[in-house]
Amino acid sequence: MNIKLSKLNFKFSDKPLLIGGKAMEYYGIRKAGADIDFVISERDHEKLKIKYPDNIKDLWGDIGICEFEFEIWNQICMFDYDFLKQNAIDKRSYLVAGLDKLILLKAMAMNIDKYKADLEMLVQYTKEIQYKIKKLP
Repeated sequence: MNIKLSKLNFKFSDKPLLIGGKAMEYYGIRKAGADIDFVISERDHEKLKIKYPDNIKDLWGDIGICEFEFEIWNQICMFDYDFLKQNAIDKRSYLVAGLDKLILLKAMAMNIDKYKADLEMLVQYTKEIQYKIKKLP
């Protein structure tokens, strides 16, 4: 997966955490849409807000910085970077949210049809993994 964070011309102190469609694509669950969603540490978020002050969006207290194809959040549903990065997969320049956190995030938004469908795909994917790991004799 080719994600060019260098477009932002920003040095992250902590690796950004990939969530949303691109994370789903990473696991081979579905193709991502046009945007690339990340959650980042508070210290990086404060600096990035200064760099891109005209590209800020507020969704019920979740603050996103939208530049190029990126939506970079301080938190999702008040779940912050430190919580969401638990069980993440470490890539060279970013982290990919673990399945448990993707399921949680989709469950939090399942009142929206798109996210409910994502949640159903994640649950099915997790079941397939579990049944492969714990095959009956």
